[in-house]
Amino acid sequence: MTITHDETLPLRTPEDIVRVRQQVRSWAIAIGFGLVDQTKIVTAASELARNTIDYGGGGEARLLRIADTGRTGLRIVFEDRGPGISDVELALRDGYTTGSGLGLGLSGARRLSNEFDIHTVPGEGTRITITRWKG
Repeated sequence: MTITHDETLPLRTPEDIVRVRQQVRSWAIAIGFGLVDQTKIVTAASELARNTIDYGGGGEARLLRIADTGRTGLRIVFEDRGPGISDVELALRDGYTTGSGLGLGLSGARRLSNEFDIHTVPGEGTRITITRWKG
């Protein structure tokens, strides 16, 4: 896999979520994603950006334009130094929430992505990586 472009954006305020959404859409358009794929990656990024702020206490989003065996994609890494997730399996279940939301953020982001990876250590933070491939 080759990284052809990357950018790191802070996630501390609601305005940062808007900036991440705008950048993800811009990158998705530049890569050549159709409207449906643009909407999927932007929606997933929005959910994970909000979680990074609300549950992780803030962090960053790193956007990566990647190429691998003739295909191009957009990978986004969300990272925080928050409390971590004590039960990942439970957190990925539809309807599970520790807040006042619908409990569809993590599970929804997973469904909207071609690849989804979560690494978390209680007390140290969480890193969630999503990838959407063109085509």
